[in-house]
Amino acid sequence: MLLATAASVRAQCLAVLRAWGMPEDLAQTTADIMTETDLMGVDSHGISMLMAYEDMVKRGQIRIANPPTVLRQHGATAQLDGGDGLGHPVSVMGMNMAVDLAAEHGVGVVGVVNSHHFGAAGAYARIASRRGFIGMVASSTRGVLMVPTGAAEPILGTNPWAFSAPAGRNNDFVLDMATTTVAGNKVKVYHLNDKPLPEGWVVDGDGKPVRDSHEGNDYVFKHAEGGITPLGGTNAMGSHKGYGLAMMVHILGGALVGASFSPIRNKTQKGDEPNNIGHFFLALKPDVFRAPGLFEADLDDAIDVLHGAKRANPEKPVLVAGEPEDAMRAERLDKGIPIPPALESLLRDVCQRADTPFILRPNA
Repeated sequence: MLLATAASVRAQCLAVLRAWGMPEDLAQTTADIMTETDLMGVDSHGISMLMAYEDMVKRGQIRIANPPTVLRQHGATAQLDGGDGLGHPVSVMGMNMAVDLAAEHGVGVVGVVNSHHFGAAGAYARIASRRGFIGMVASSTRGVLMVPTGAAEPILGTNPWAFSAPAGRNNDFVLDMATTTVAGNKVKVYHLNDKPLPEGWVVDGDGKPVRDSHEGNDYVFKHAEGGITPLGGTNAMGSHKGYGLAMMVHILGGALVGASFSPIRNKTQKGDEPNNIGHFFLALKPDVFRAPGLFEADLDDAIDVLHGAKRANPEKPVLVAGEPEDAMRAERLDKGIPIPPALESLLRDVCQRADTPFILRPNA
């Protein structure tokens, strides 16, 4: 397996995006987010997305040269138009704008319409916490992958949600999650690595568990029946809550901002029409509630208590949301980002079609 340097992953993403006609500033932002996503171990949403993006660019769904624009702004709120481009540039703009508004008003809320896939939601929540603000991200999705409670076919997407908060002496708290048991592209990663799926991730058209990752990938991305279970798995109460959470995220990242709802969009969307995915970004300034530093100190104390809990395995520390990704980032900066052979082959094909060199390089 190729362990690629972060610099070469970023350079590869940038080269392909440029070859597709993405303007330099937008390409730089997108490559930054994609590389950070891979560094944090979210292999499902980084460089492995290039094949899907290529398909949408060629079909004319993604208008890759279009920059994001401000549609309207009122007080502490704003609405951005993604221009039917990739979601990364407008999402970086959206969260930074939410933080700027929160710096002025105490809270900032920015909605995005006419966007596409934006990668990992946690990457944008981290923008807020790194600037000293609490951040929240919600996004609609285009894929119809989740089988709702009581249904026999997929209706909803994975509808991601992320939340971040700045700590003082500890790492920031960063929760990044799909509202399904697992993100759809995580199934793709298991497929590319030829690994069996954990039971409960994917079910077939009869609701039976699917363990073969290649078969599971087909149920998620090709078949009309079967799909991914809601967060909480097949347990009735758990899946009901996961299904409800997915709808909550769609209400914020879809209905509120004017984005599409996939089951309805599927009835009219043509192959070259954009997906109109929506995003929702919220930032809160802790200092408007308490004196500066007190929030971060209390969060540190809470994290310390969690770290100090009795360990089930003395060799494994109790971790808080965000810390596994922080540890993975440090490890991959040192050792490299894993590119399995199947993915390397697909990326070489993408580069050949884009008439750009394959420049992933192993970590020395």
